[in-house]
Formats: sequence, C-alpha cells, structure tokens
Amino acid sequence: MKSNIKPAEGKLGILIPGLGAVATTLIAGVEAVKKGLSQPIGSLTQMGHIRLGKRTEDRHPKIKDFVPLANLNDIVFGGWDVYEDNVYEAAMKAKVLEPGLLNAIKSELEVVVPMKAAFDHNYAKNLIATNVKTGTRYELAQAVMEDINTFKEKNNCNRIVLVWCGSTEIYYEASEIHQSLASFEQALIDDDKRISPSMIYAYAALKLGIPFANGAPNLTVDIPALIELAKLTETPIAGKDFKTGQTLMKTILAPGLAARSLGVRGWFSTNILGNRDGLVLDDPDNFKTKEVSKLGVLEDILRPEDNPELYGDLYHKIRIDYYPPHGDNKESWDNIDIFGWLGYKMQIKINFLCRDSILAAPIALDLALFCDLAKRAEMSGIQEWLSFYLKSPQTAPGLRPENDIFKQLMKLQNTLRHLMGEDLITHLGLDYYQDLVETL
Repeated sequence: MKSNIKPAEGKLGILIPGLGAVATTLIAGVEAVKKGLSQPIGSLTQMGHIRLGKRTEDRHPKIKDFVPLANLNDIVFGGWDVYEDNVYEAAMKAKVLEPGLLNAIKSELEVVVPMKAAFDHNYAKNLIATNVKTGTRYELAQAVMEDINTFKEKNNCNRIVLVWCGSTEIYYEASEIHQSLASFEQALIDDDKRISPSMIYAYAALKLGIPFANGAPNLTVDIPALIELAKLTETPIAGKDFKTGQTLMKTILAPGLAARSLGVRGWFSTNILGNRDGLVLDDPDNFKTKEVSKLGVLEDILRPEDNPELYGDLYHKIRIDYYPPHGDNKESWDNIDIFGWLGYKMQIKINFLCRDSILAAPIALDLALFCDLAKRAEMSGIQEWLSFYLKSPQTAPGLRPENDIFKQLMKLQNTLRHLMGEDLITHLGLDYYQDLVETL
C-alpha cells in the first residue's frame, strides 16, 4: 500500500468555513508552533506515537515521522466568515488565547482575511451576518469554487482541504433532493432552501476533488448525494461534530463501565457555554441538531438492546445553556447513576471545566492532515477510521457507528499501519508466551 501514497510535496491550503473561536485558535496555534512559541499539545499527528511490530522490537515512532503528512511549515490558512474581522481581530474577540501570544503572531494572523460567506439566516437565526455572498444556491456554490481556485493559485498551493468550523445549523433531515447527485444538483439550480450552507461548501469542495471534514453536527456530507459525489471524484469525506468536552468524557468512561459489566440507570449531562457556538445553540432548532449528535453516543457504546439488564432502562438527558460570562470556557456537569453487584446503587459525578476551542483546534488540524493523506493514498468516500475525532461518526449505510474511543484509536492506528505496509496489531500477545513454552 505504501507505494500508492503520493508525497506531501508543496503547500497545503486549509480552508475553513467559519473563522470563529475554533478556527482562529487552530490558526494561531499552528503559527505559534511554527515560531517555536508553543507545542501542539492534543494533536495526535504532531505529538502522538504509534507502535510498530512486536513489543520486543521497541519501535514507537511519532506518527508524523511514520506517515507522509504535510509539514506544519507548509500549511497556508484561509476561509470564509459571516463577519469581516481578520483572524487576529476575531481571535482577540473570541478571547480564547492570551493577547500576548496573539500579538507575537499578529502579522501572520492579520493576513488571513475572511472571504464572504455562503449563508442563510434561517439556518443560524441568532447570527447577524454582515459579510455574505448573494445569489441562488447554484450561484453560491459556483462562487465558493471560484474562491477555492483563486486561493489555491494566489498562495501557490499544491493541495487544498476544507474543514467546517462554522456554527451548528438548525435540525433538518434528508429529503428526496438529498438522495442522489442528480437530484441535489437540480435542487441547487432550483435554489431549493433545503440545501443548507454547509452543503454548499461541501458540494463545492467535492466537485473540485477536495477533501471535506465536518466539525459540526450538521447533516452536510452525510447524505447519499454527496457520498455519491465523493466517490465520483475520488475524494475523502469525514464527519461529523468535533469530539471535545463532555462527549469526550463519555466515550472514555462509558466503555470502561461496559467493560466491567456495570449497569447504568441514568446519565444527566448539562453544559454552560458563552461563545458564538453557545449563542447559536441558544435557539431550540439549532440545539436539537447538537442534541441528536450527543445523544447517540451512549446508546452506541452500551447497546441496551444487547444488555437490557444493565442498560435497558437508561435515562439519558442533555442540556446546553448559553451563559455569556463564561465565553469559550465551557463547563459541564455529569451525574451518572450506576449499579453493581446484586444491583447495589452507586454514583459518579464529573465537573469538567474545559476550553472548548483548545480541545477542538488540534482535532481540526489532525482531520485536515489525515484527510490530505487519505486523498494522496487514493482513499475516497467515508473515512470511518477518523471516527476517533468525531461525536457522531459517519459510516456506510447500515453500519452502526463505533463510539468507543479506544476501539476508534485502534482502528485509526491500524489504518496507518495498513497504509504504510506494516503488520496490523491485534494485542493478542499469545505468541510471546507460546515462544517461551517452546524453548522450555
């Protein structure tokens, strides 16, 4: 497989719809790392290691030294936003990073000026947009494609990837226009309002053969029409919804409870968040999209239909409240009612004071780099091996998503081993002891 991967030559352009808190934290972070001002903590591609071969071989290279990923120094950023602020101004307003750090990379951030966004106020009613394109859905898609080509030429990029870091859109379900590429393209021409802004960006990218990763719980590429287009243009897609605070904790803790066959009677989760994402989610229609994304995690891990004695009566409740004083500092509380031997009750309580964009930024970076790798390795369509980063992983039709973060990591690492011609690792380990028996 290794011989099929094209090298990561030249510049990689990472284009981001939505230059808000997550995107500006990502861009500022990469620029700070380039200057040696900080470390890319939380990025598996930059800090993570991977075991190769038998344990006795003691081979544990960094992932970035094992697979041919784009170098951070070769990355150029751009994007679209509904506000006109350049990335420095937007980062200062987001108040995720300290002004001292932002001022040290001010010149690098100021040059990233948002292009006008493809936007529909009905999909994010709490945003008052001032920097938007006009036209029909078809015209907007053509304009986004023109933006991409212009950016690529202007910045002398060899390759481009798109990572959606925009707001959560209102809840909507796939309809007949989403069922085939032909129907979708006709709907674009008809300016059908059931095509969301995120779908316009995804269509434009995939039409140009550019990988697209969806960091929000929007439907976006999780429809037959865009899956068809991804296969047609041999382009990777990944989605959906960055796995950050509370859901990250669930995908770590729930597999442990299930592994020990401990029962769960109830799991109550509540959050307060004050950034732009919190403002958008303050609308019930947008919150429902996020709620659906977050609710499926426990059910997929615990599988109540297979374990009715342990999880059949599980009550799972999620709340998100907009609280401006907290800004990007999300605070989440979880109350978990569990039971053990002979049905005796116990409780677990978690108070996670996290920084939403600090957790999301390295995810966005890794998805961009791995999607670029997948494109160069001629992998197309749904990239389920990237589920490690996502709350509501996209899968092939009929396949239940795997939300156990440890199984997701094993799938990701084995995919990298497969791409590079290394043996897959099952962690069986019996061969070490069999060899010992044979020598005695």
